[in-house]
Amino acid sequence: MTNFDRHLHQSHAPATGRPAPHIPPRSTQARRIADDREAIAVARDLAAQFSAGAVVRDRERRLPIAELDAYSKSGLLAITVPKDHGGAGVSNVTLAEVTAIVAAADASLGQIPQNHLYMVEAIRLGATAEQQKHLFARVLDGDRLGNAFTEIGGKSPVDFKTRVVRHGDAYVLNGQKFYSTGAIFAHIIVAVALDERDRTTLVFVDRATPGLQLIDDWAGFGQRTTGSGTTLFDEVAVTAAQIVPHQDVFDRPTTMGPVAQLIHAAVDVGIARAALADTLRFTREYARPFFETKYEHGYDDPHLIAAAGDLVIRVNAANALLARAGRITDIAQADPTAQTVAAASIAVAEAKALASEVSLHVSSKLFELAGSRSTLEQFDFDRHWRNARTHTLHDPVRYKYVNVGNYYLNGILPPRHGAI
Repeated sequence: MTNFDRHLHQSHAPATGRPAPHIPPRSTQARRIADDREAIAVARDLAAQFSAGAVVRDRERRLPIAELDAYSKSGLLAITVPKDHGGAGVSNVTLAEVTAIVAAADASLGQIPQNHLYMVEAIRLGATAEQQKHLFARVLDGDRLGNAFTEIGGKSPVDFKTRVVRHGDAYVLNGQKFYSTGAIFAHIIVAVALDERDRTTLVFVDRATPGLQLIDDWAGFGQRTTGSGTTLFDEVAVTAAQIVPHQDVFDRPTTMGPVAQLIHAAVDVGIARAALADTLRFTREYARPFFETKYEHGYDDPHLIAAAGDLVIRVNAANALLARAGRITDIAQADPTAQTVAAASIAVAEAKALASEVSLHVSSKLFELAGSRSTLEQFDFDRHWRNARTHTLHDPVRYKYVNVGNYYLNGILPPRHGAI
């Protein structure tokens, strides 16, 4: 790493960085989930566990290490491994629903597996048969894959300076990343790096590799326990077997982008579901009628009733678009053509655009309907809005509308990349 690179990192990284927590090598094998139905059932059981401590974890920024271990052991992190490699190969409808169920319990725990599952799809689409055999086996056994994608200081988040360069018979990886969601909890860190042809690759680096440093310096006001901090690669030695071409999967029609964005949309839907549930419960129990009226209870007020109905309709619409996007992505995955992949990208963009708006709207209206008492810190209801506001900034929703409009109005297929 050059002095310029070090200065760049020091200039942009928060000053409160801590070393990443110790994550020991996996010691037990994960459960093998058989099918979609089992995946949904396991997700519901896990969500019940995760929900119990969500407020404390958010308030105290308590990293969910034990919860992620439970997630790994549950087998849910391997549900998209193809059947011919021993996985459940669940539908994208199920993938989205599992994500939404967990995100409703804890939005950070809903987001952390996004990059892991992105990598599983990237392995399916871009890795060699030997790489697939090795990496899918590790995922099935319960190893977690962490993200080292985005960089700061460049013209755009994908203005990559991180490089993997051949040195004799081996390769060396150098660079720095931020927004490394889930990396501090992972067994394998996956870096996006440019190769000597300036094409993007995925470099799979075991956590204990010399030269790899993980820093817990994520300080966002939302998604507080995602561990989305800094990852440094300083002369990290890797082999060709650890490098998977990635740009290739966007040179041809694949479901790489739709799957990535479907999971993000599901996180927002989960946040909206959680905010709605808290709104209805708290309003029913505690909302008081306005003193100008003669109503016995707040929930008797027709204005409040209508507002609650509006929120329910919006969340149900987001649920419906998410499931529809999953079905259309399944079609594209089975028959990836320019047309089917474009249809999947657009369907997912529609779901993501609405989910973004709905998650923000419901998490804000919660306080208006539930009343002043709902703002007390003990309830931590503001986490829904903070989480929604933080997560919905992941990709500019305004461009979702442009792509959707161009597709239907002008017949223009959307671009192929990980954000559409």
